[in-house]
Amino acid sequence: MRRIRFLLLLAPLLFAQPVCSHAAEATDAAEALYRQRLAALMGGAAPESIYQPLEDVPGVPASTALPRAPSVRSGTHPSIIGGIRAGALAAAEAYAADSKASAFLVWHQGELVAERYFDGVTATTPLPSKSLSKPLAAVAVGRAIFLGYIRSLDQPVADFIPEWRGTPKAAILVRHLLDMRSGLLDQGVSADPDSPWNRAYLSPDHGRYIVADYPMTDAPGTRFAYSNATADLVALVVERATGRRYAEFLGHEVLSPIGSPGGVIWVSQAAGLAHSGCCILLPAESWLRLARLLLEDGVADGRRILPPFYVRGMVTPTAENPRYGLGVWVAGPYVERRGFGAPGAPGPSVRHGEPYLDRDLYLFDGNGNQTVHVSPATGLIVLRMGPTPPKSLDWDNARLPNLLLRGLVAPPPLAPQPIP
Repeated sequence: MRRIRFLLLLAPLLFAQPVCSHAAEATDAAEALYRQRLAALMGGAAPESIYQPLEDVPGVPASTALPRAPSVRSGTHPSIIGGIRAGALAAAEAYAADSKASAFLVWHQGELVAERYFDGVTATTPLPSKSLSKPLAAVAVGRAIFLGYIRSLDQPVADFIPEWRGTPKAAILVRHLLDMRSGLLDQGVSADPDSPWNRAYLSPDHGRYIVADYPMTDAPGTRFAYSNATADLVALVVERATGRRYAEFLGHEVLSPIGSPGGVIWVSQAAGLAHSGCCILLPAESWLRLARLLLEDGVADGRRILPPFYVRGMVTPTAENPRYGLGVWVAGPYVERRGFGAPGAPGPSVRHGEPYLDRDLYLFDGNGNQTVHVSPATGLIVLRMGPTPPKSLDWDNARLPNLLLRGLVAPPPLAPQPIP
């Protein structure tokens, strides 16, 4: 009897040891993978080269062709194409080509008036989106609200991340993940393996790290702090709110309804959390279709996809940053160089050679000058995607839209971007 009791007491230890060993091995393997990714990135590898594994994002297998201007369909060269002077379109295309673009698309008043792909890229090639993913994530939240999974933008994130209840992070609202006022640490760059920027981006279990360990620096709602970690939490909120994988929800509830082809998204590890802030690959056309959805106030082909007034909220800036809404940059008051961080803070910036000619213009803006400009007053969308432009070009964020706005044959009255 004593021997049996001894074995019963010993059993948990006998069986626990292999589990701990396997857990340690898994932790060691994850840490090794994390450091491999960091070394590759610090060594100059393209970020998308470390996007493994990738999860399929469904879409429309054979998307309905976008309406095209007659000259785009036939390849003829009239002096006016879709209400835009051909010379303006040619100048815009040349600027895109000089920037080493992979794709250049122009939409005006309900039809595609220019379409050009470069260096072997085609209409179906999935392209790295960088931070174009952020407005897509904002649309996913809007769709979840429309379907009743999320109550509103002002619902506490802790309703979906209960780990935050009873902590300062419990004050973060869903809108704060989209307008970058979460109070979480700003985006930055470091070669330190223990940097939260690197752990939140490259760790195989980056979602767990962001929830448990990513630092909070400010009270939610009080300061603009652009951050990929903040944006990646959108995927976690959508998954916990809907009970569906982010990629599946995005594909079936956003891309398919707007007629878009699908693609792939980085999940860091099998069945891991999707990087909703940066790392989806879709054809250029998908972003044009997303911009059309916003241009048409959240309606696609007569079907409402987003709640009424949601798009207005997306393009309305906050007091903490007058140039950023919900995942979307807005014209705001003119500055020659607009930063990506908090206004006035040091860090990367993008040049604007002149004010936007449409003060209500808004845009999707991703690292390396992935841009989708939307002029609501004129029904104009212009897209440029591809590698980072050469430094010698000194990319001008206002040049493409302004070239085309000046080229309109019958432009409506436009108020230019205000100058402080």
